[in-house]
Amino acid sequence: MSVAVKGVSMDKKIVSISSKRQITIPLSYFSKLGFGNKAECVLRGNELVIRPAKEVSGGEFAEQILADLISQGLSGDELLKQFKLKQAQVRPAIEKLIAEAEDAASGIGEYSSYEDIFGSEADT
Repeated sequence: MSVAVKGVSMDKKIVSISSKRQITIPLSYFSKLGFGNKAECVLRGNELVIRPAKEVSGGEFAEQILADLISQGLSGDELLKQFKLKQAQVRPAIEKLIAEAEDAASGIGEYSSYEDIFGSEADT
């Protein structure tokens, strides 16, 4: 069944839940959204959002992280150790930013205006 909520077209289907709490994603949704072999489940209020899991390539900001660590004089095993630590911090930080942006867009989180961040033209 197709419905429109706040101008967004939504396609609705009822799916069964097995005794092992498993569901089958309808093929049309699976194909349209580009699911692979993993799904991400997000509890948002009283809704469960199931979406394709984001693939982590491991290369997010790699060049910037390496350049920063090298500029700090790191090399060898210490460089590798610090790179792995910094690399592991990237995804959680981005996910936090996205969650905060989604909250702000939904009107439930705090947000900053352009002027809050950069100041007004009168300040310059």
